[in-house]
Amino acid sequence: MTPATPGPVPAAVGDDPAALARTARPSSGRANRRRAARYRLAPLLFVAVNVALFALFFVWPAVTGLYYSFTSYTGVGSAPWVGLANYQKLFGDSAFYSAFGRTVFFTAMSVPLIYVLSLTTAVLLTNAHTKGKVVARVLFFVPWLISPIVAGVIWRWIFGENFGLVNYLITSLGGEAVPWQSNANLSLVIVAIAAAWGGTAFNMLLFVAALRNVPVSYHEAASIDGASPWQRFRYITLPSIAPTSFIVILLGSLGAMKEYALLQSLNGGGPGTENNLIVQYIFRTGFQQGQIGYASAASFVLMAVLMVIALLQVFVNRRREA
Repeated sequence: MTPATPGPVPAAVGDDPAALARTARPSSGRANRRRAARYRLAPLLFVAVNVALFALFFVWPAVTGLYYSFTSYTGVGSAPWVGLANYQKLFGDSAFYSAFGRTVFFTAMSVPLIYVLSLTTAVLLTNAHTKGKVVARVLFFVPWLISPIVAGVIWRWIFGENFGLVNYLITSLGGEAVPWQSNANLSLVIVAIAAAWGGTAFNMLLFVAALRNVPVSYHEAASIDGASPWQRFRYITLPSIAPTSFIVILLGSLGAMKEYALLQSLNGGGPGTENNLIVQYIFRTGFQQGQIGYASAASFVLMAVLMVIALLQVFVNRRREA
């Protein structure tokens, strides 16, 4: 009897690639969807925290301050609506114009000084022939770590009229004491120098990073063509670091227009109120005189001025790049 020919043996599920793919596809698809949802959720959580903090500490105070600027709120009780009366009074206040003018004068002194000092130190630190770079970086960076209040006290000890180190050395050599605090212009110059001393370190780091990104081949080609070091710096280095220069000038201008802690601890806006900058003016009218609505109006005028400065600098920078 002839044995029957065996028929085809059905393949097991584990031996069929197509069956394996059909079996694994649903589970892998769900895993991919879960993974994609997790990747989308994590950034949203981080962003949500920042948005919440921004809304809590910036948007809500700004909206509240804007509302108060149209009222005669004194810090307690109700806030009667007065419309544009605060702004009309502000633009007729000579003290406001005096504070704003001193703020512009202080900015015009401190920002160029910060720019020159930070760029000079960055050039020295990136020079191949400079010795002691590590120690110099630490020494240059220490002032930025000091609180503006502490920095103001230090500079007040140095330039105090009756107890200052500088006047002590001058009188010891037979000279007369300089009125560093009672002369308004000298007092503001000292504040500008102290601000430059404290603000140089951070801007120096920006310039160091920018200088290291300038192609060395540009300098080598210019040197072969006979360009002097000053010509290479002027026509190669400065144009190459122009974006960093723009950032330094912009941040320096905005910071100088809002200076408060350093000036308050160094001379208290004195002598008298002659060196009250715009933030000192806002603090004095709002918290010392209880005119919260009026101070809020001054704050929003300052914010508008800062926005105009930023937009003008951005416009000029884009025109120059174009």
